[in-house]
Amino acid sequence: MSGTTIAVLAVCGVSLLLVGVATGRYAERRGSRPDLDLGTPVERATFHTLHTASLAAPPLRAGLTEDTARKAARRLRSLLGTEALCLTDRSAVLAWDGPGRDHHEHRVMARVAEILDSGRSQSIQTRCDQLECPLRWAVIAPLTGEEGVLGALVAYGSRESAVLVRAATEVARWVSVQLELAELDRSRTRLIEAEIRALRAQISPHFIFNSLAAIASFVRTDPERARELLLEFADFTRYSFRRHGEFTTLADELRSIEQYLALAGARFGDRLKVTLQIAPEVLPVTLPFLCLQPLVENAVKHGLEDSTSGCRIVIAARDAGAEAMVTIEDDGVGMDPDVLRRVFAGERTASTGIGLSNVDERLRQVYGDGHGLVIETAVGAGMKITVRIPKYRAGVHSSVPGRRGGGRR
Repeated sequence: MSGTTIAVLAVCGVSLLLVGVATGRYAERRGSRPDLDLGTPVERATFHTLHTASLAAPPLRAGLTEDTARKAARRLRSLLGTEALCLTDRSAVLAWDGPGRDHHEHRVMARVAEILDSGRSQSIQTRCDQLECPLRWAVIAPLTGEEGVLGALVAYGSRESAVLVRAATEVARWVSVQLELAELDRSRTRLIEAEIRALRAQISPHFIFNSLAAIASFVRTDPERARELLLEFADFTRYSFRRHGEFTTLADELRSIEQYLALAGARFGDRLKVTLQIAPEVLPVTLPFLCLQPLVENAVKHGLEDSTSGCRIVIAARDAGAEAMVTIEDDGVGMDPDVLRRVFAGERTASTGIGLSNVDERLRQVYGDGHGLVIETAVGAGMKITVRIPKYRAGVHSSVPGRRGGGRR
């Protein structure tokens, strides 16, 4: 079950539990506004509950901090309809909404510690000595995550209520789901960063040495070309090792590929022939960072480094309606399809490294299983890789401005 499905089910569970309480509140209000047809009291209460939960979710999806707790506490208090509500971590109150903080905050953490040890919700009498204070009972419910109990939700009421105990417990569970989703988001980000670091590791000292050696060979014979290649090398490494942005534009990725091919051309000379067929209208399309470059590196490796003859590489990008269609084709040594299947099954081989499976996995994570790599190959028949990139996808956008300079088309 996906994280989104878990969150929806949790919200629905909370809404069904709170509808009874909310229905009464809306029924009272209906008398003052008889002209409005907003549905039955149950329908209106359900909408209110879901809407309030949706407003509380975004801060919680960033984790449990003072800032996120402060933003969520008011919404959660509205969700429960309590006199006051606070959120804590394991050591301190992070946020308080409602009256009574001045004389209840110092007491609550001692009781929270007991709940954290047991991991179960508990209703307690506050024993407040201020006669006008409405906070007479408190329900303390644990907030959990992958690493155990993270803190507590404390809902205050004027009297003991079994309904409030159950409602606060369910809301705490819903909050816990949001915190778990936040941890999943952080884990996904760490995984993507690790995958990109792994790709960067493929830009080996061997490639750097060969590139600099090729540049050095032109210093005396063709200083101007040596200067151009050095600038290409600087831009290529700057792009490949940038420290921000999960996504990039097709224009920037293709520009980096051109720089890579310019450096490879300086090394292999006339053995490497490249054709680019790029439709200008797809250049702004956003795609995962370092998504195409490893595929071109694979083509150069199998077309030249593993062969004594020349190699032609054709890189094409065309408009395909809602998608940009990118193909990378070489006439190199190709690959045994059985070996390729083992690579995508998780086996690592010296000939393919991690590039193909890494890119395939990241494309599927971002766009779905229908957008993995499509590879046509056979021994001695070269290789053709097709990538389908949706032009628009929620959450996929490049935050990095375009790079200077244009590619040589």
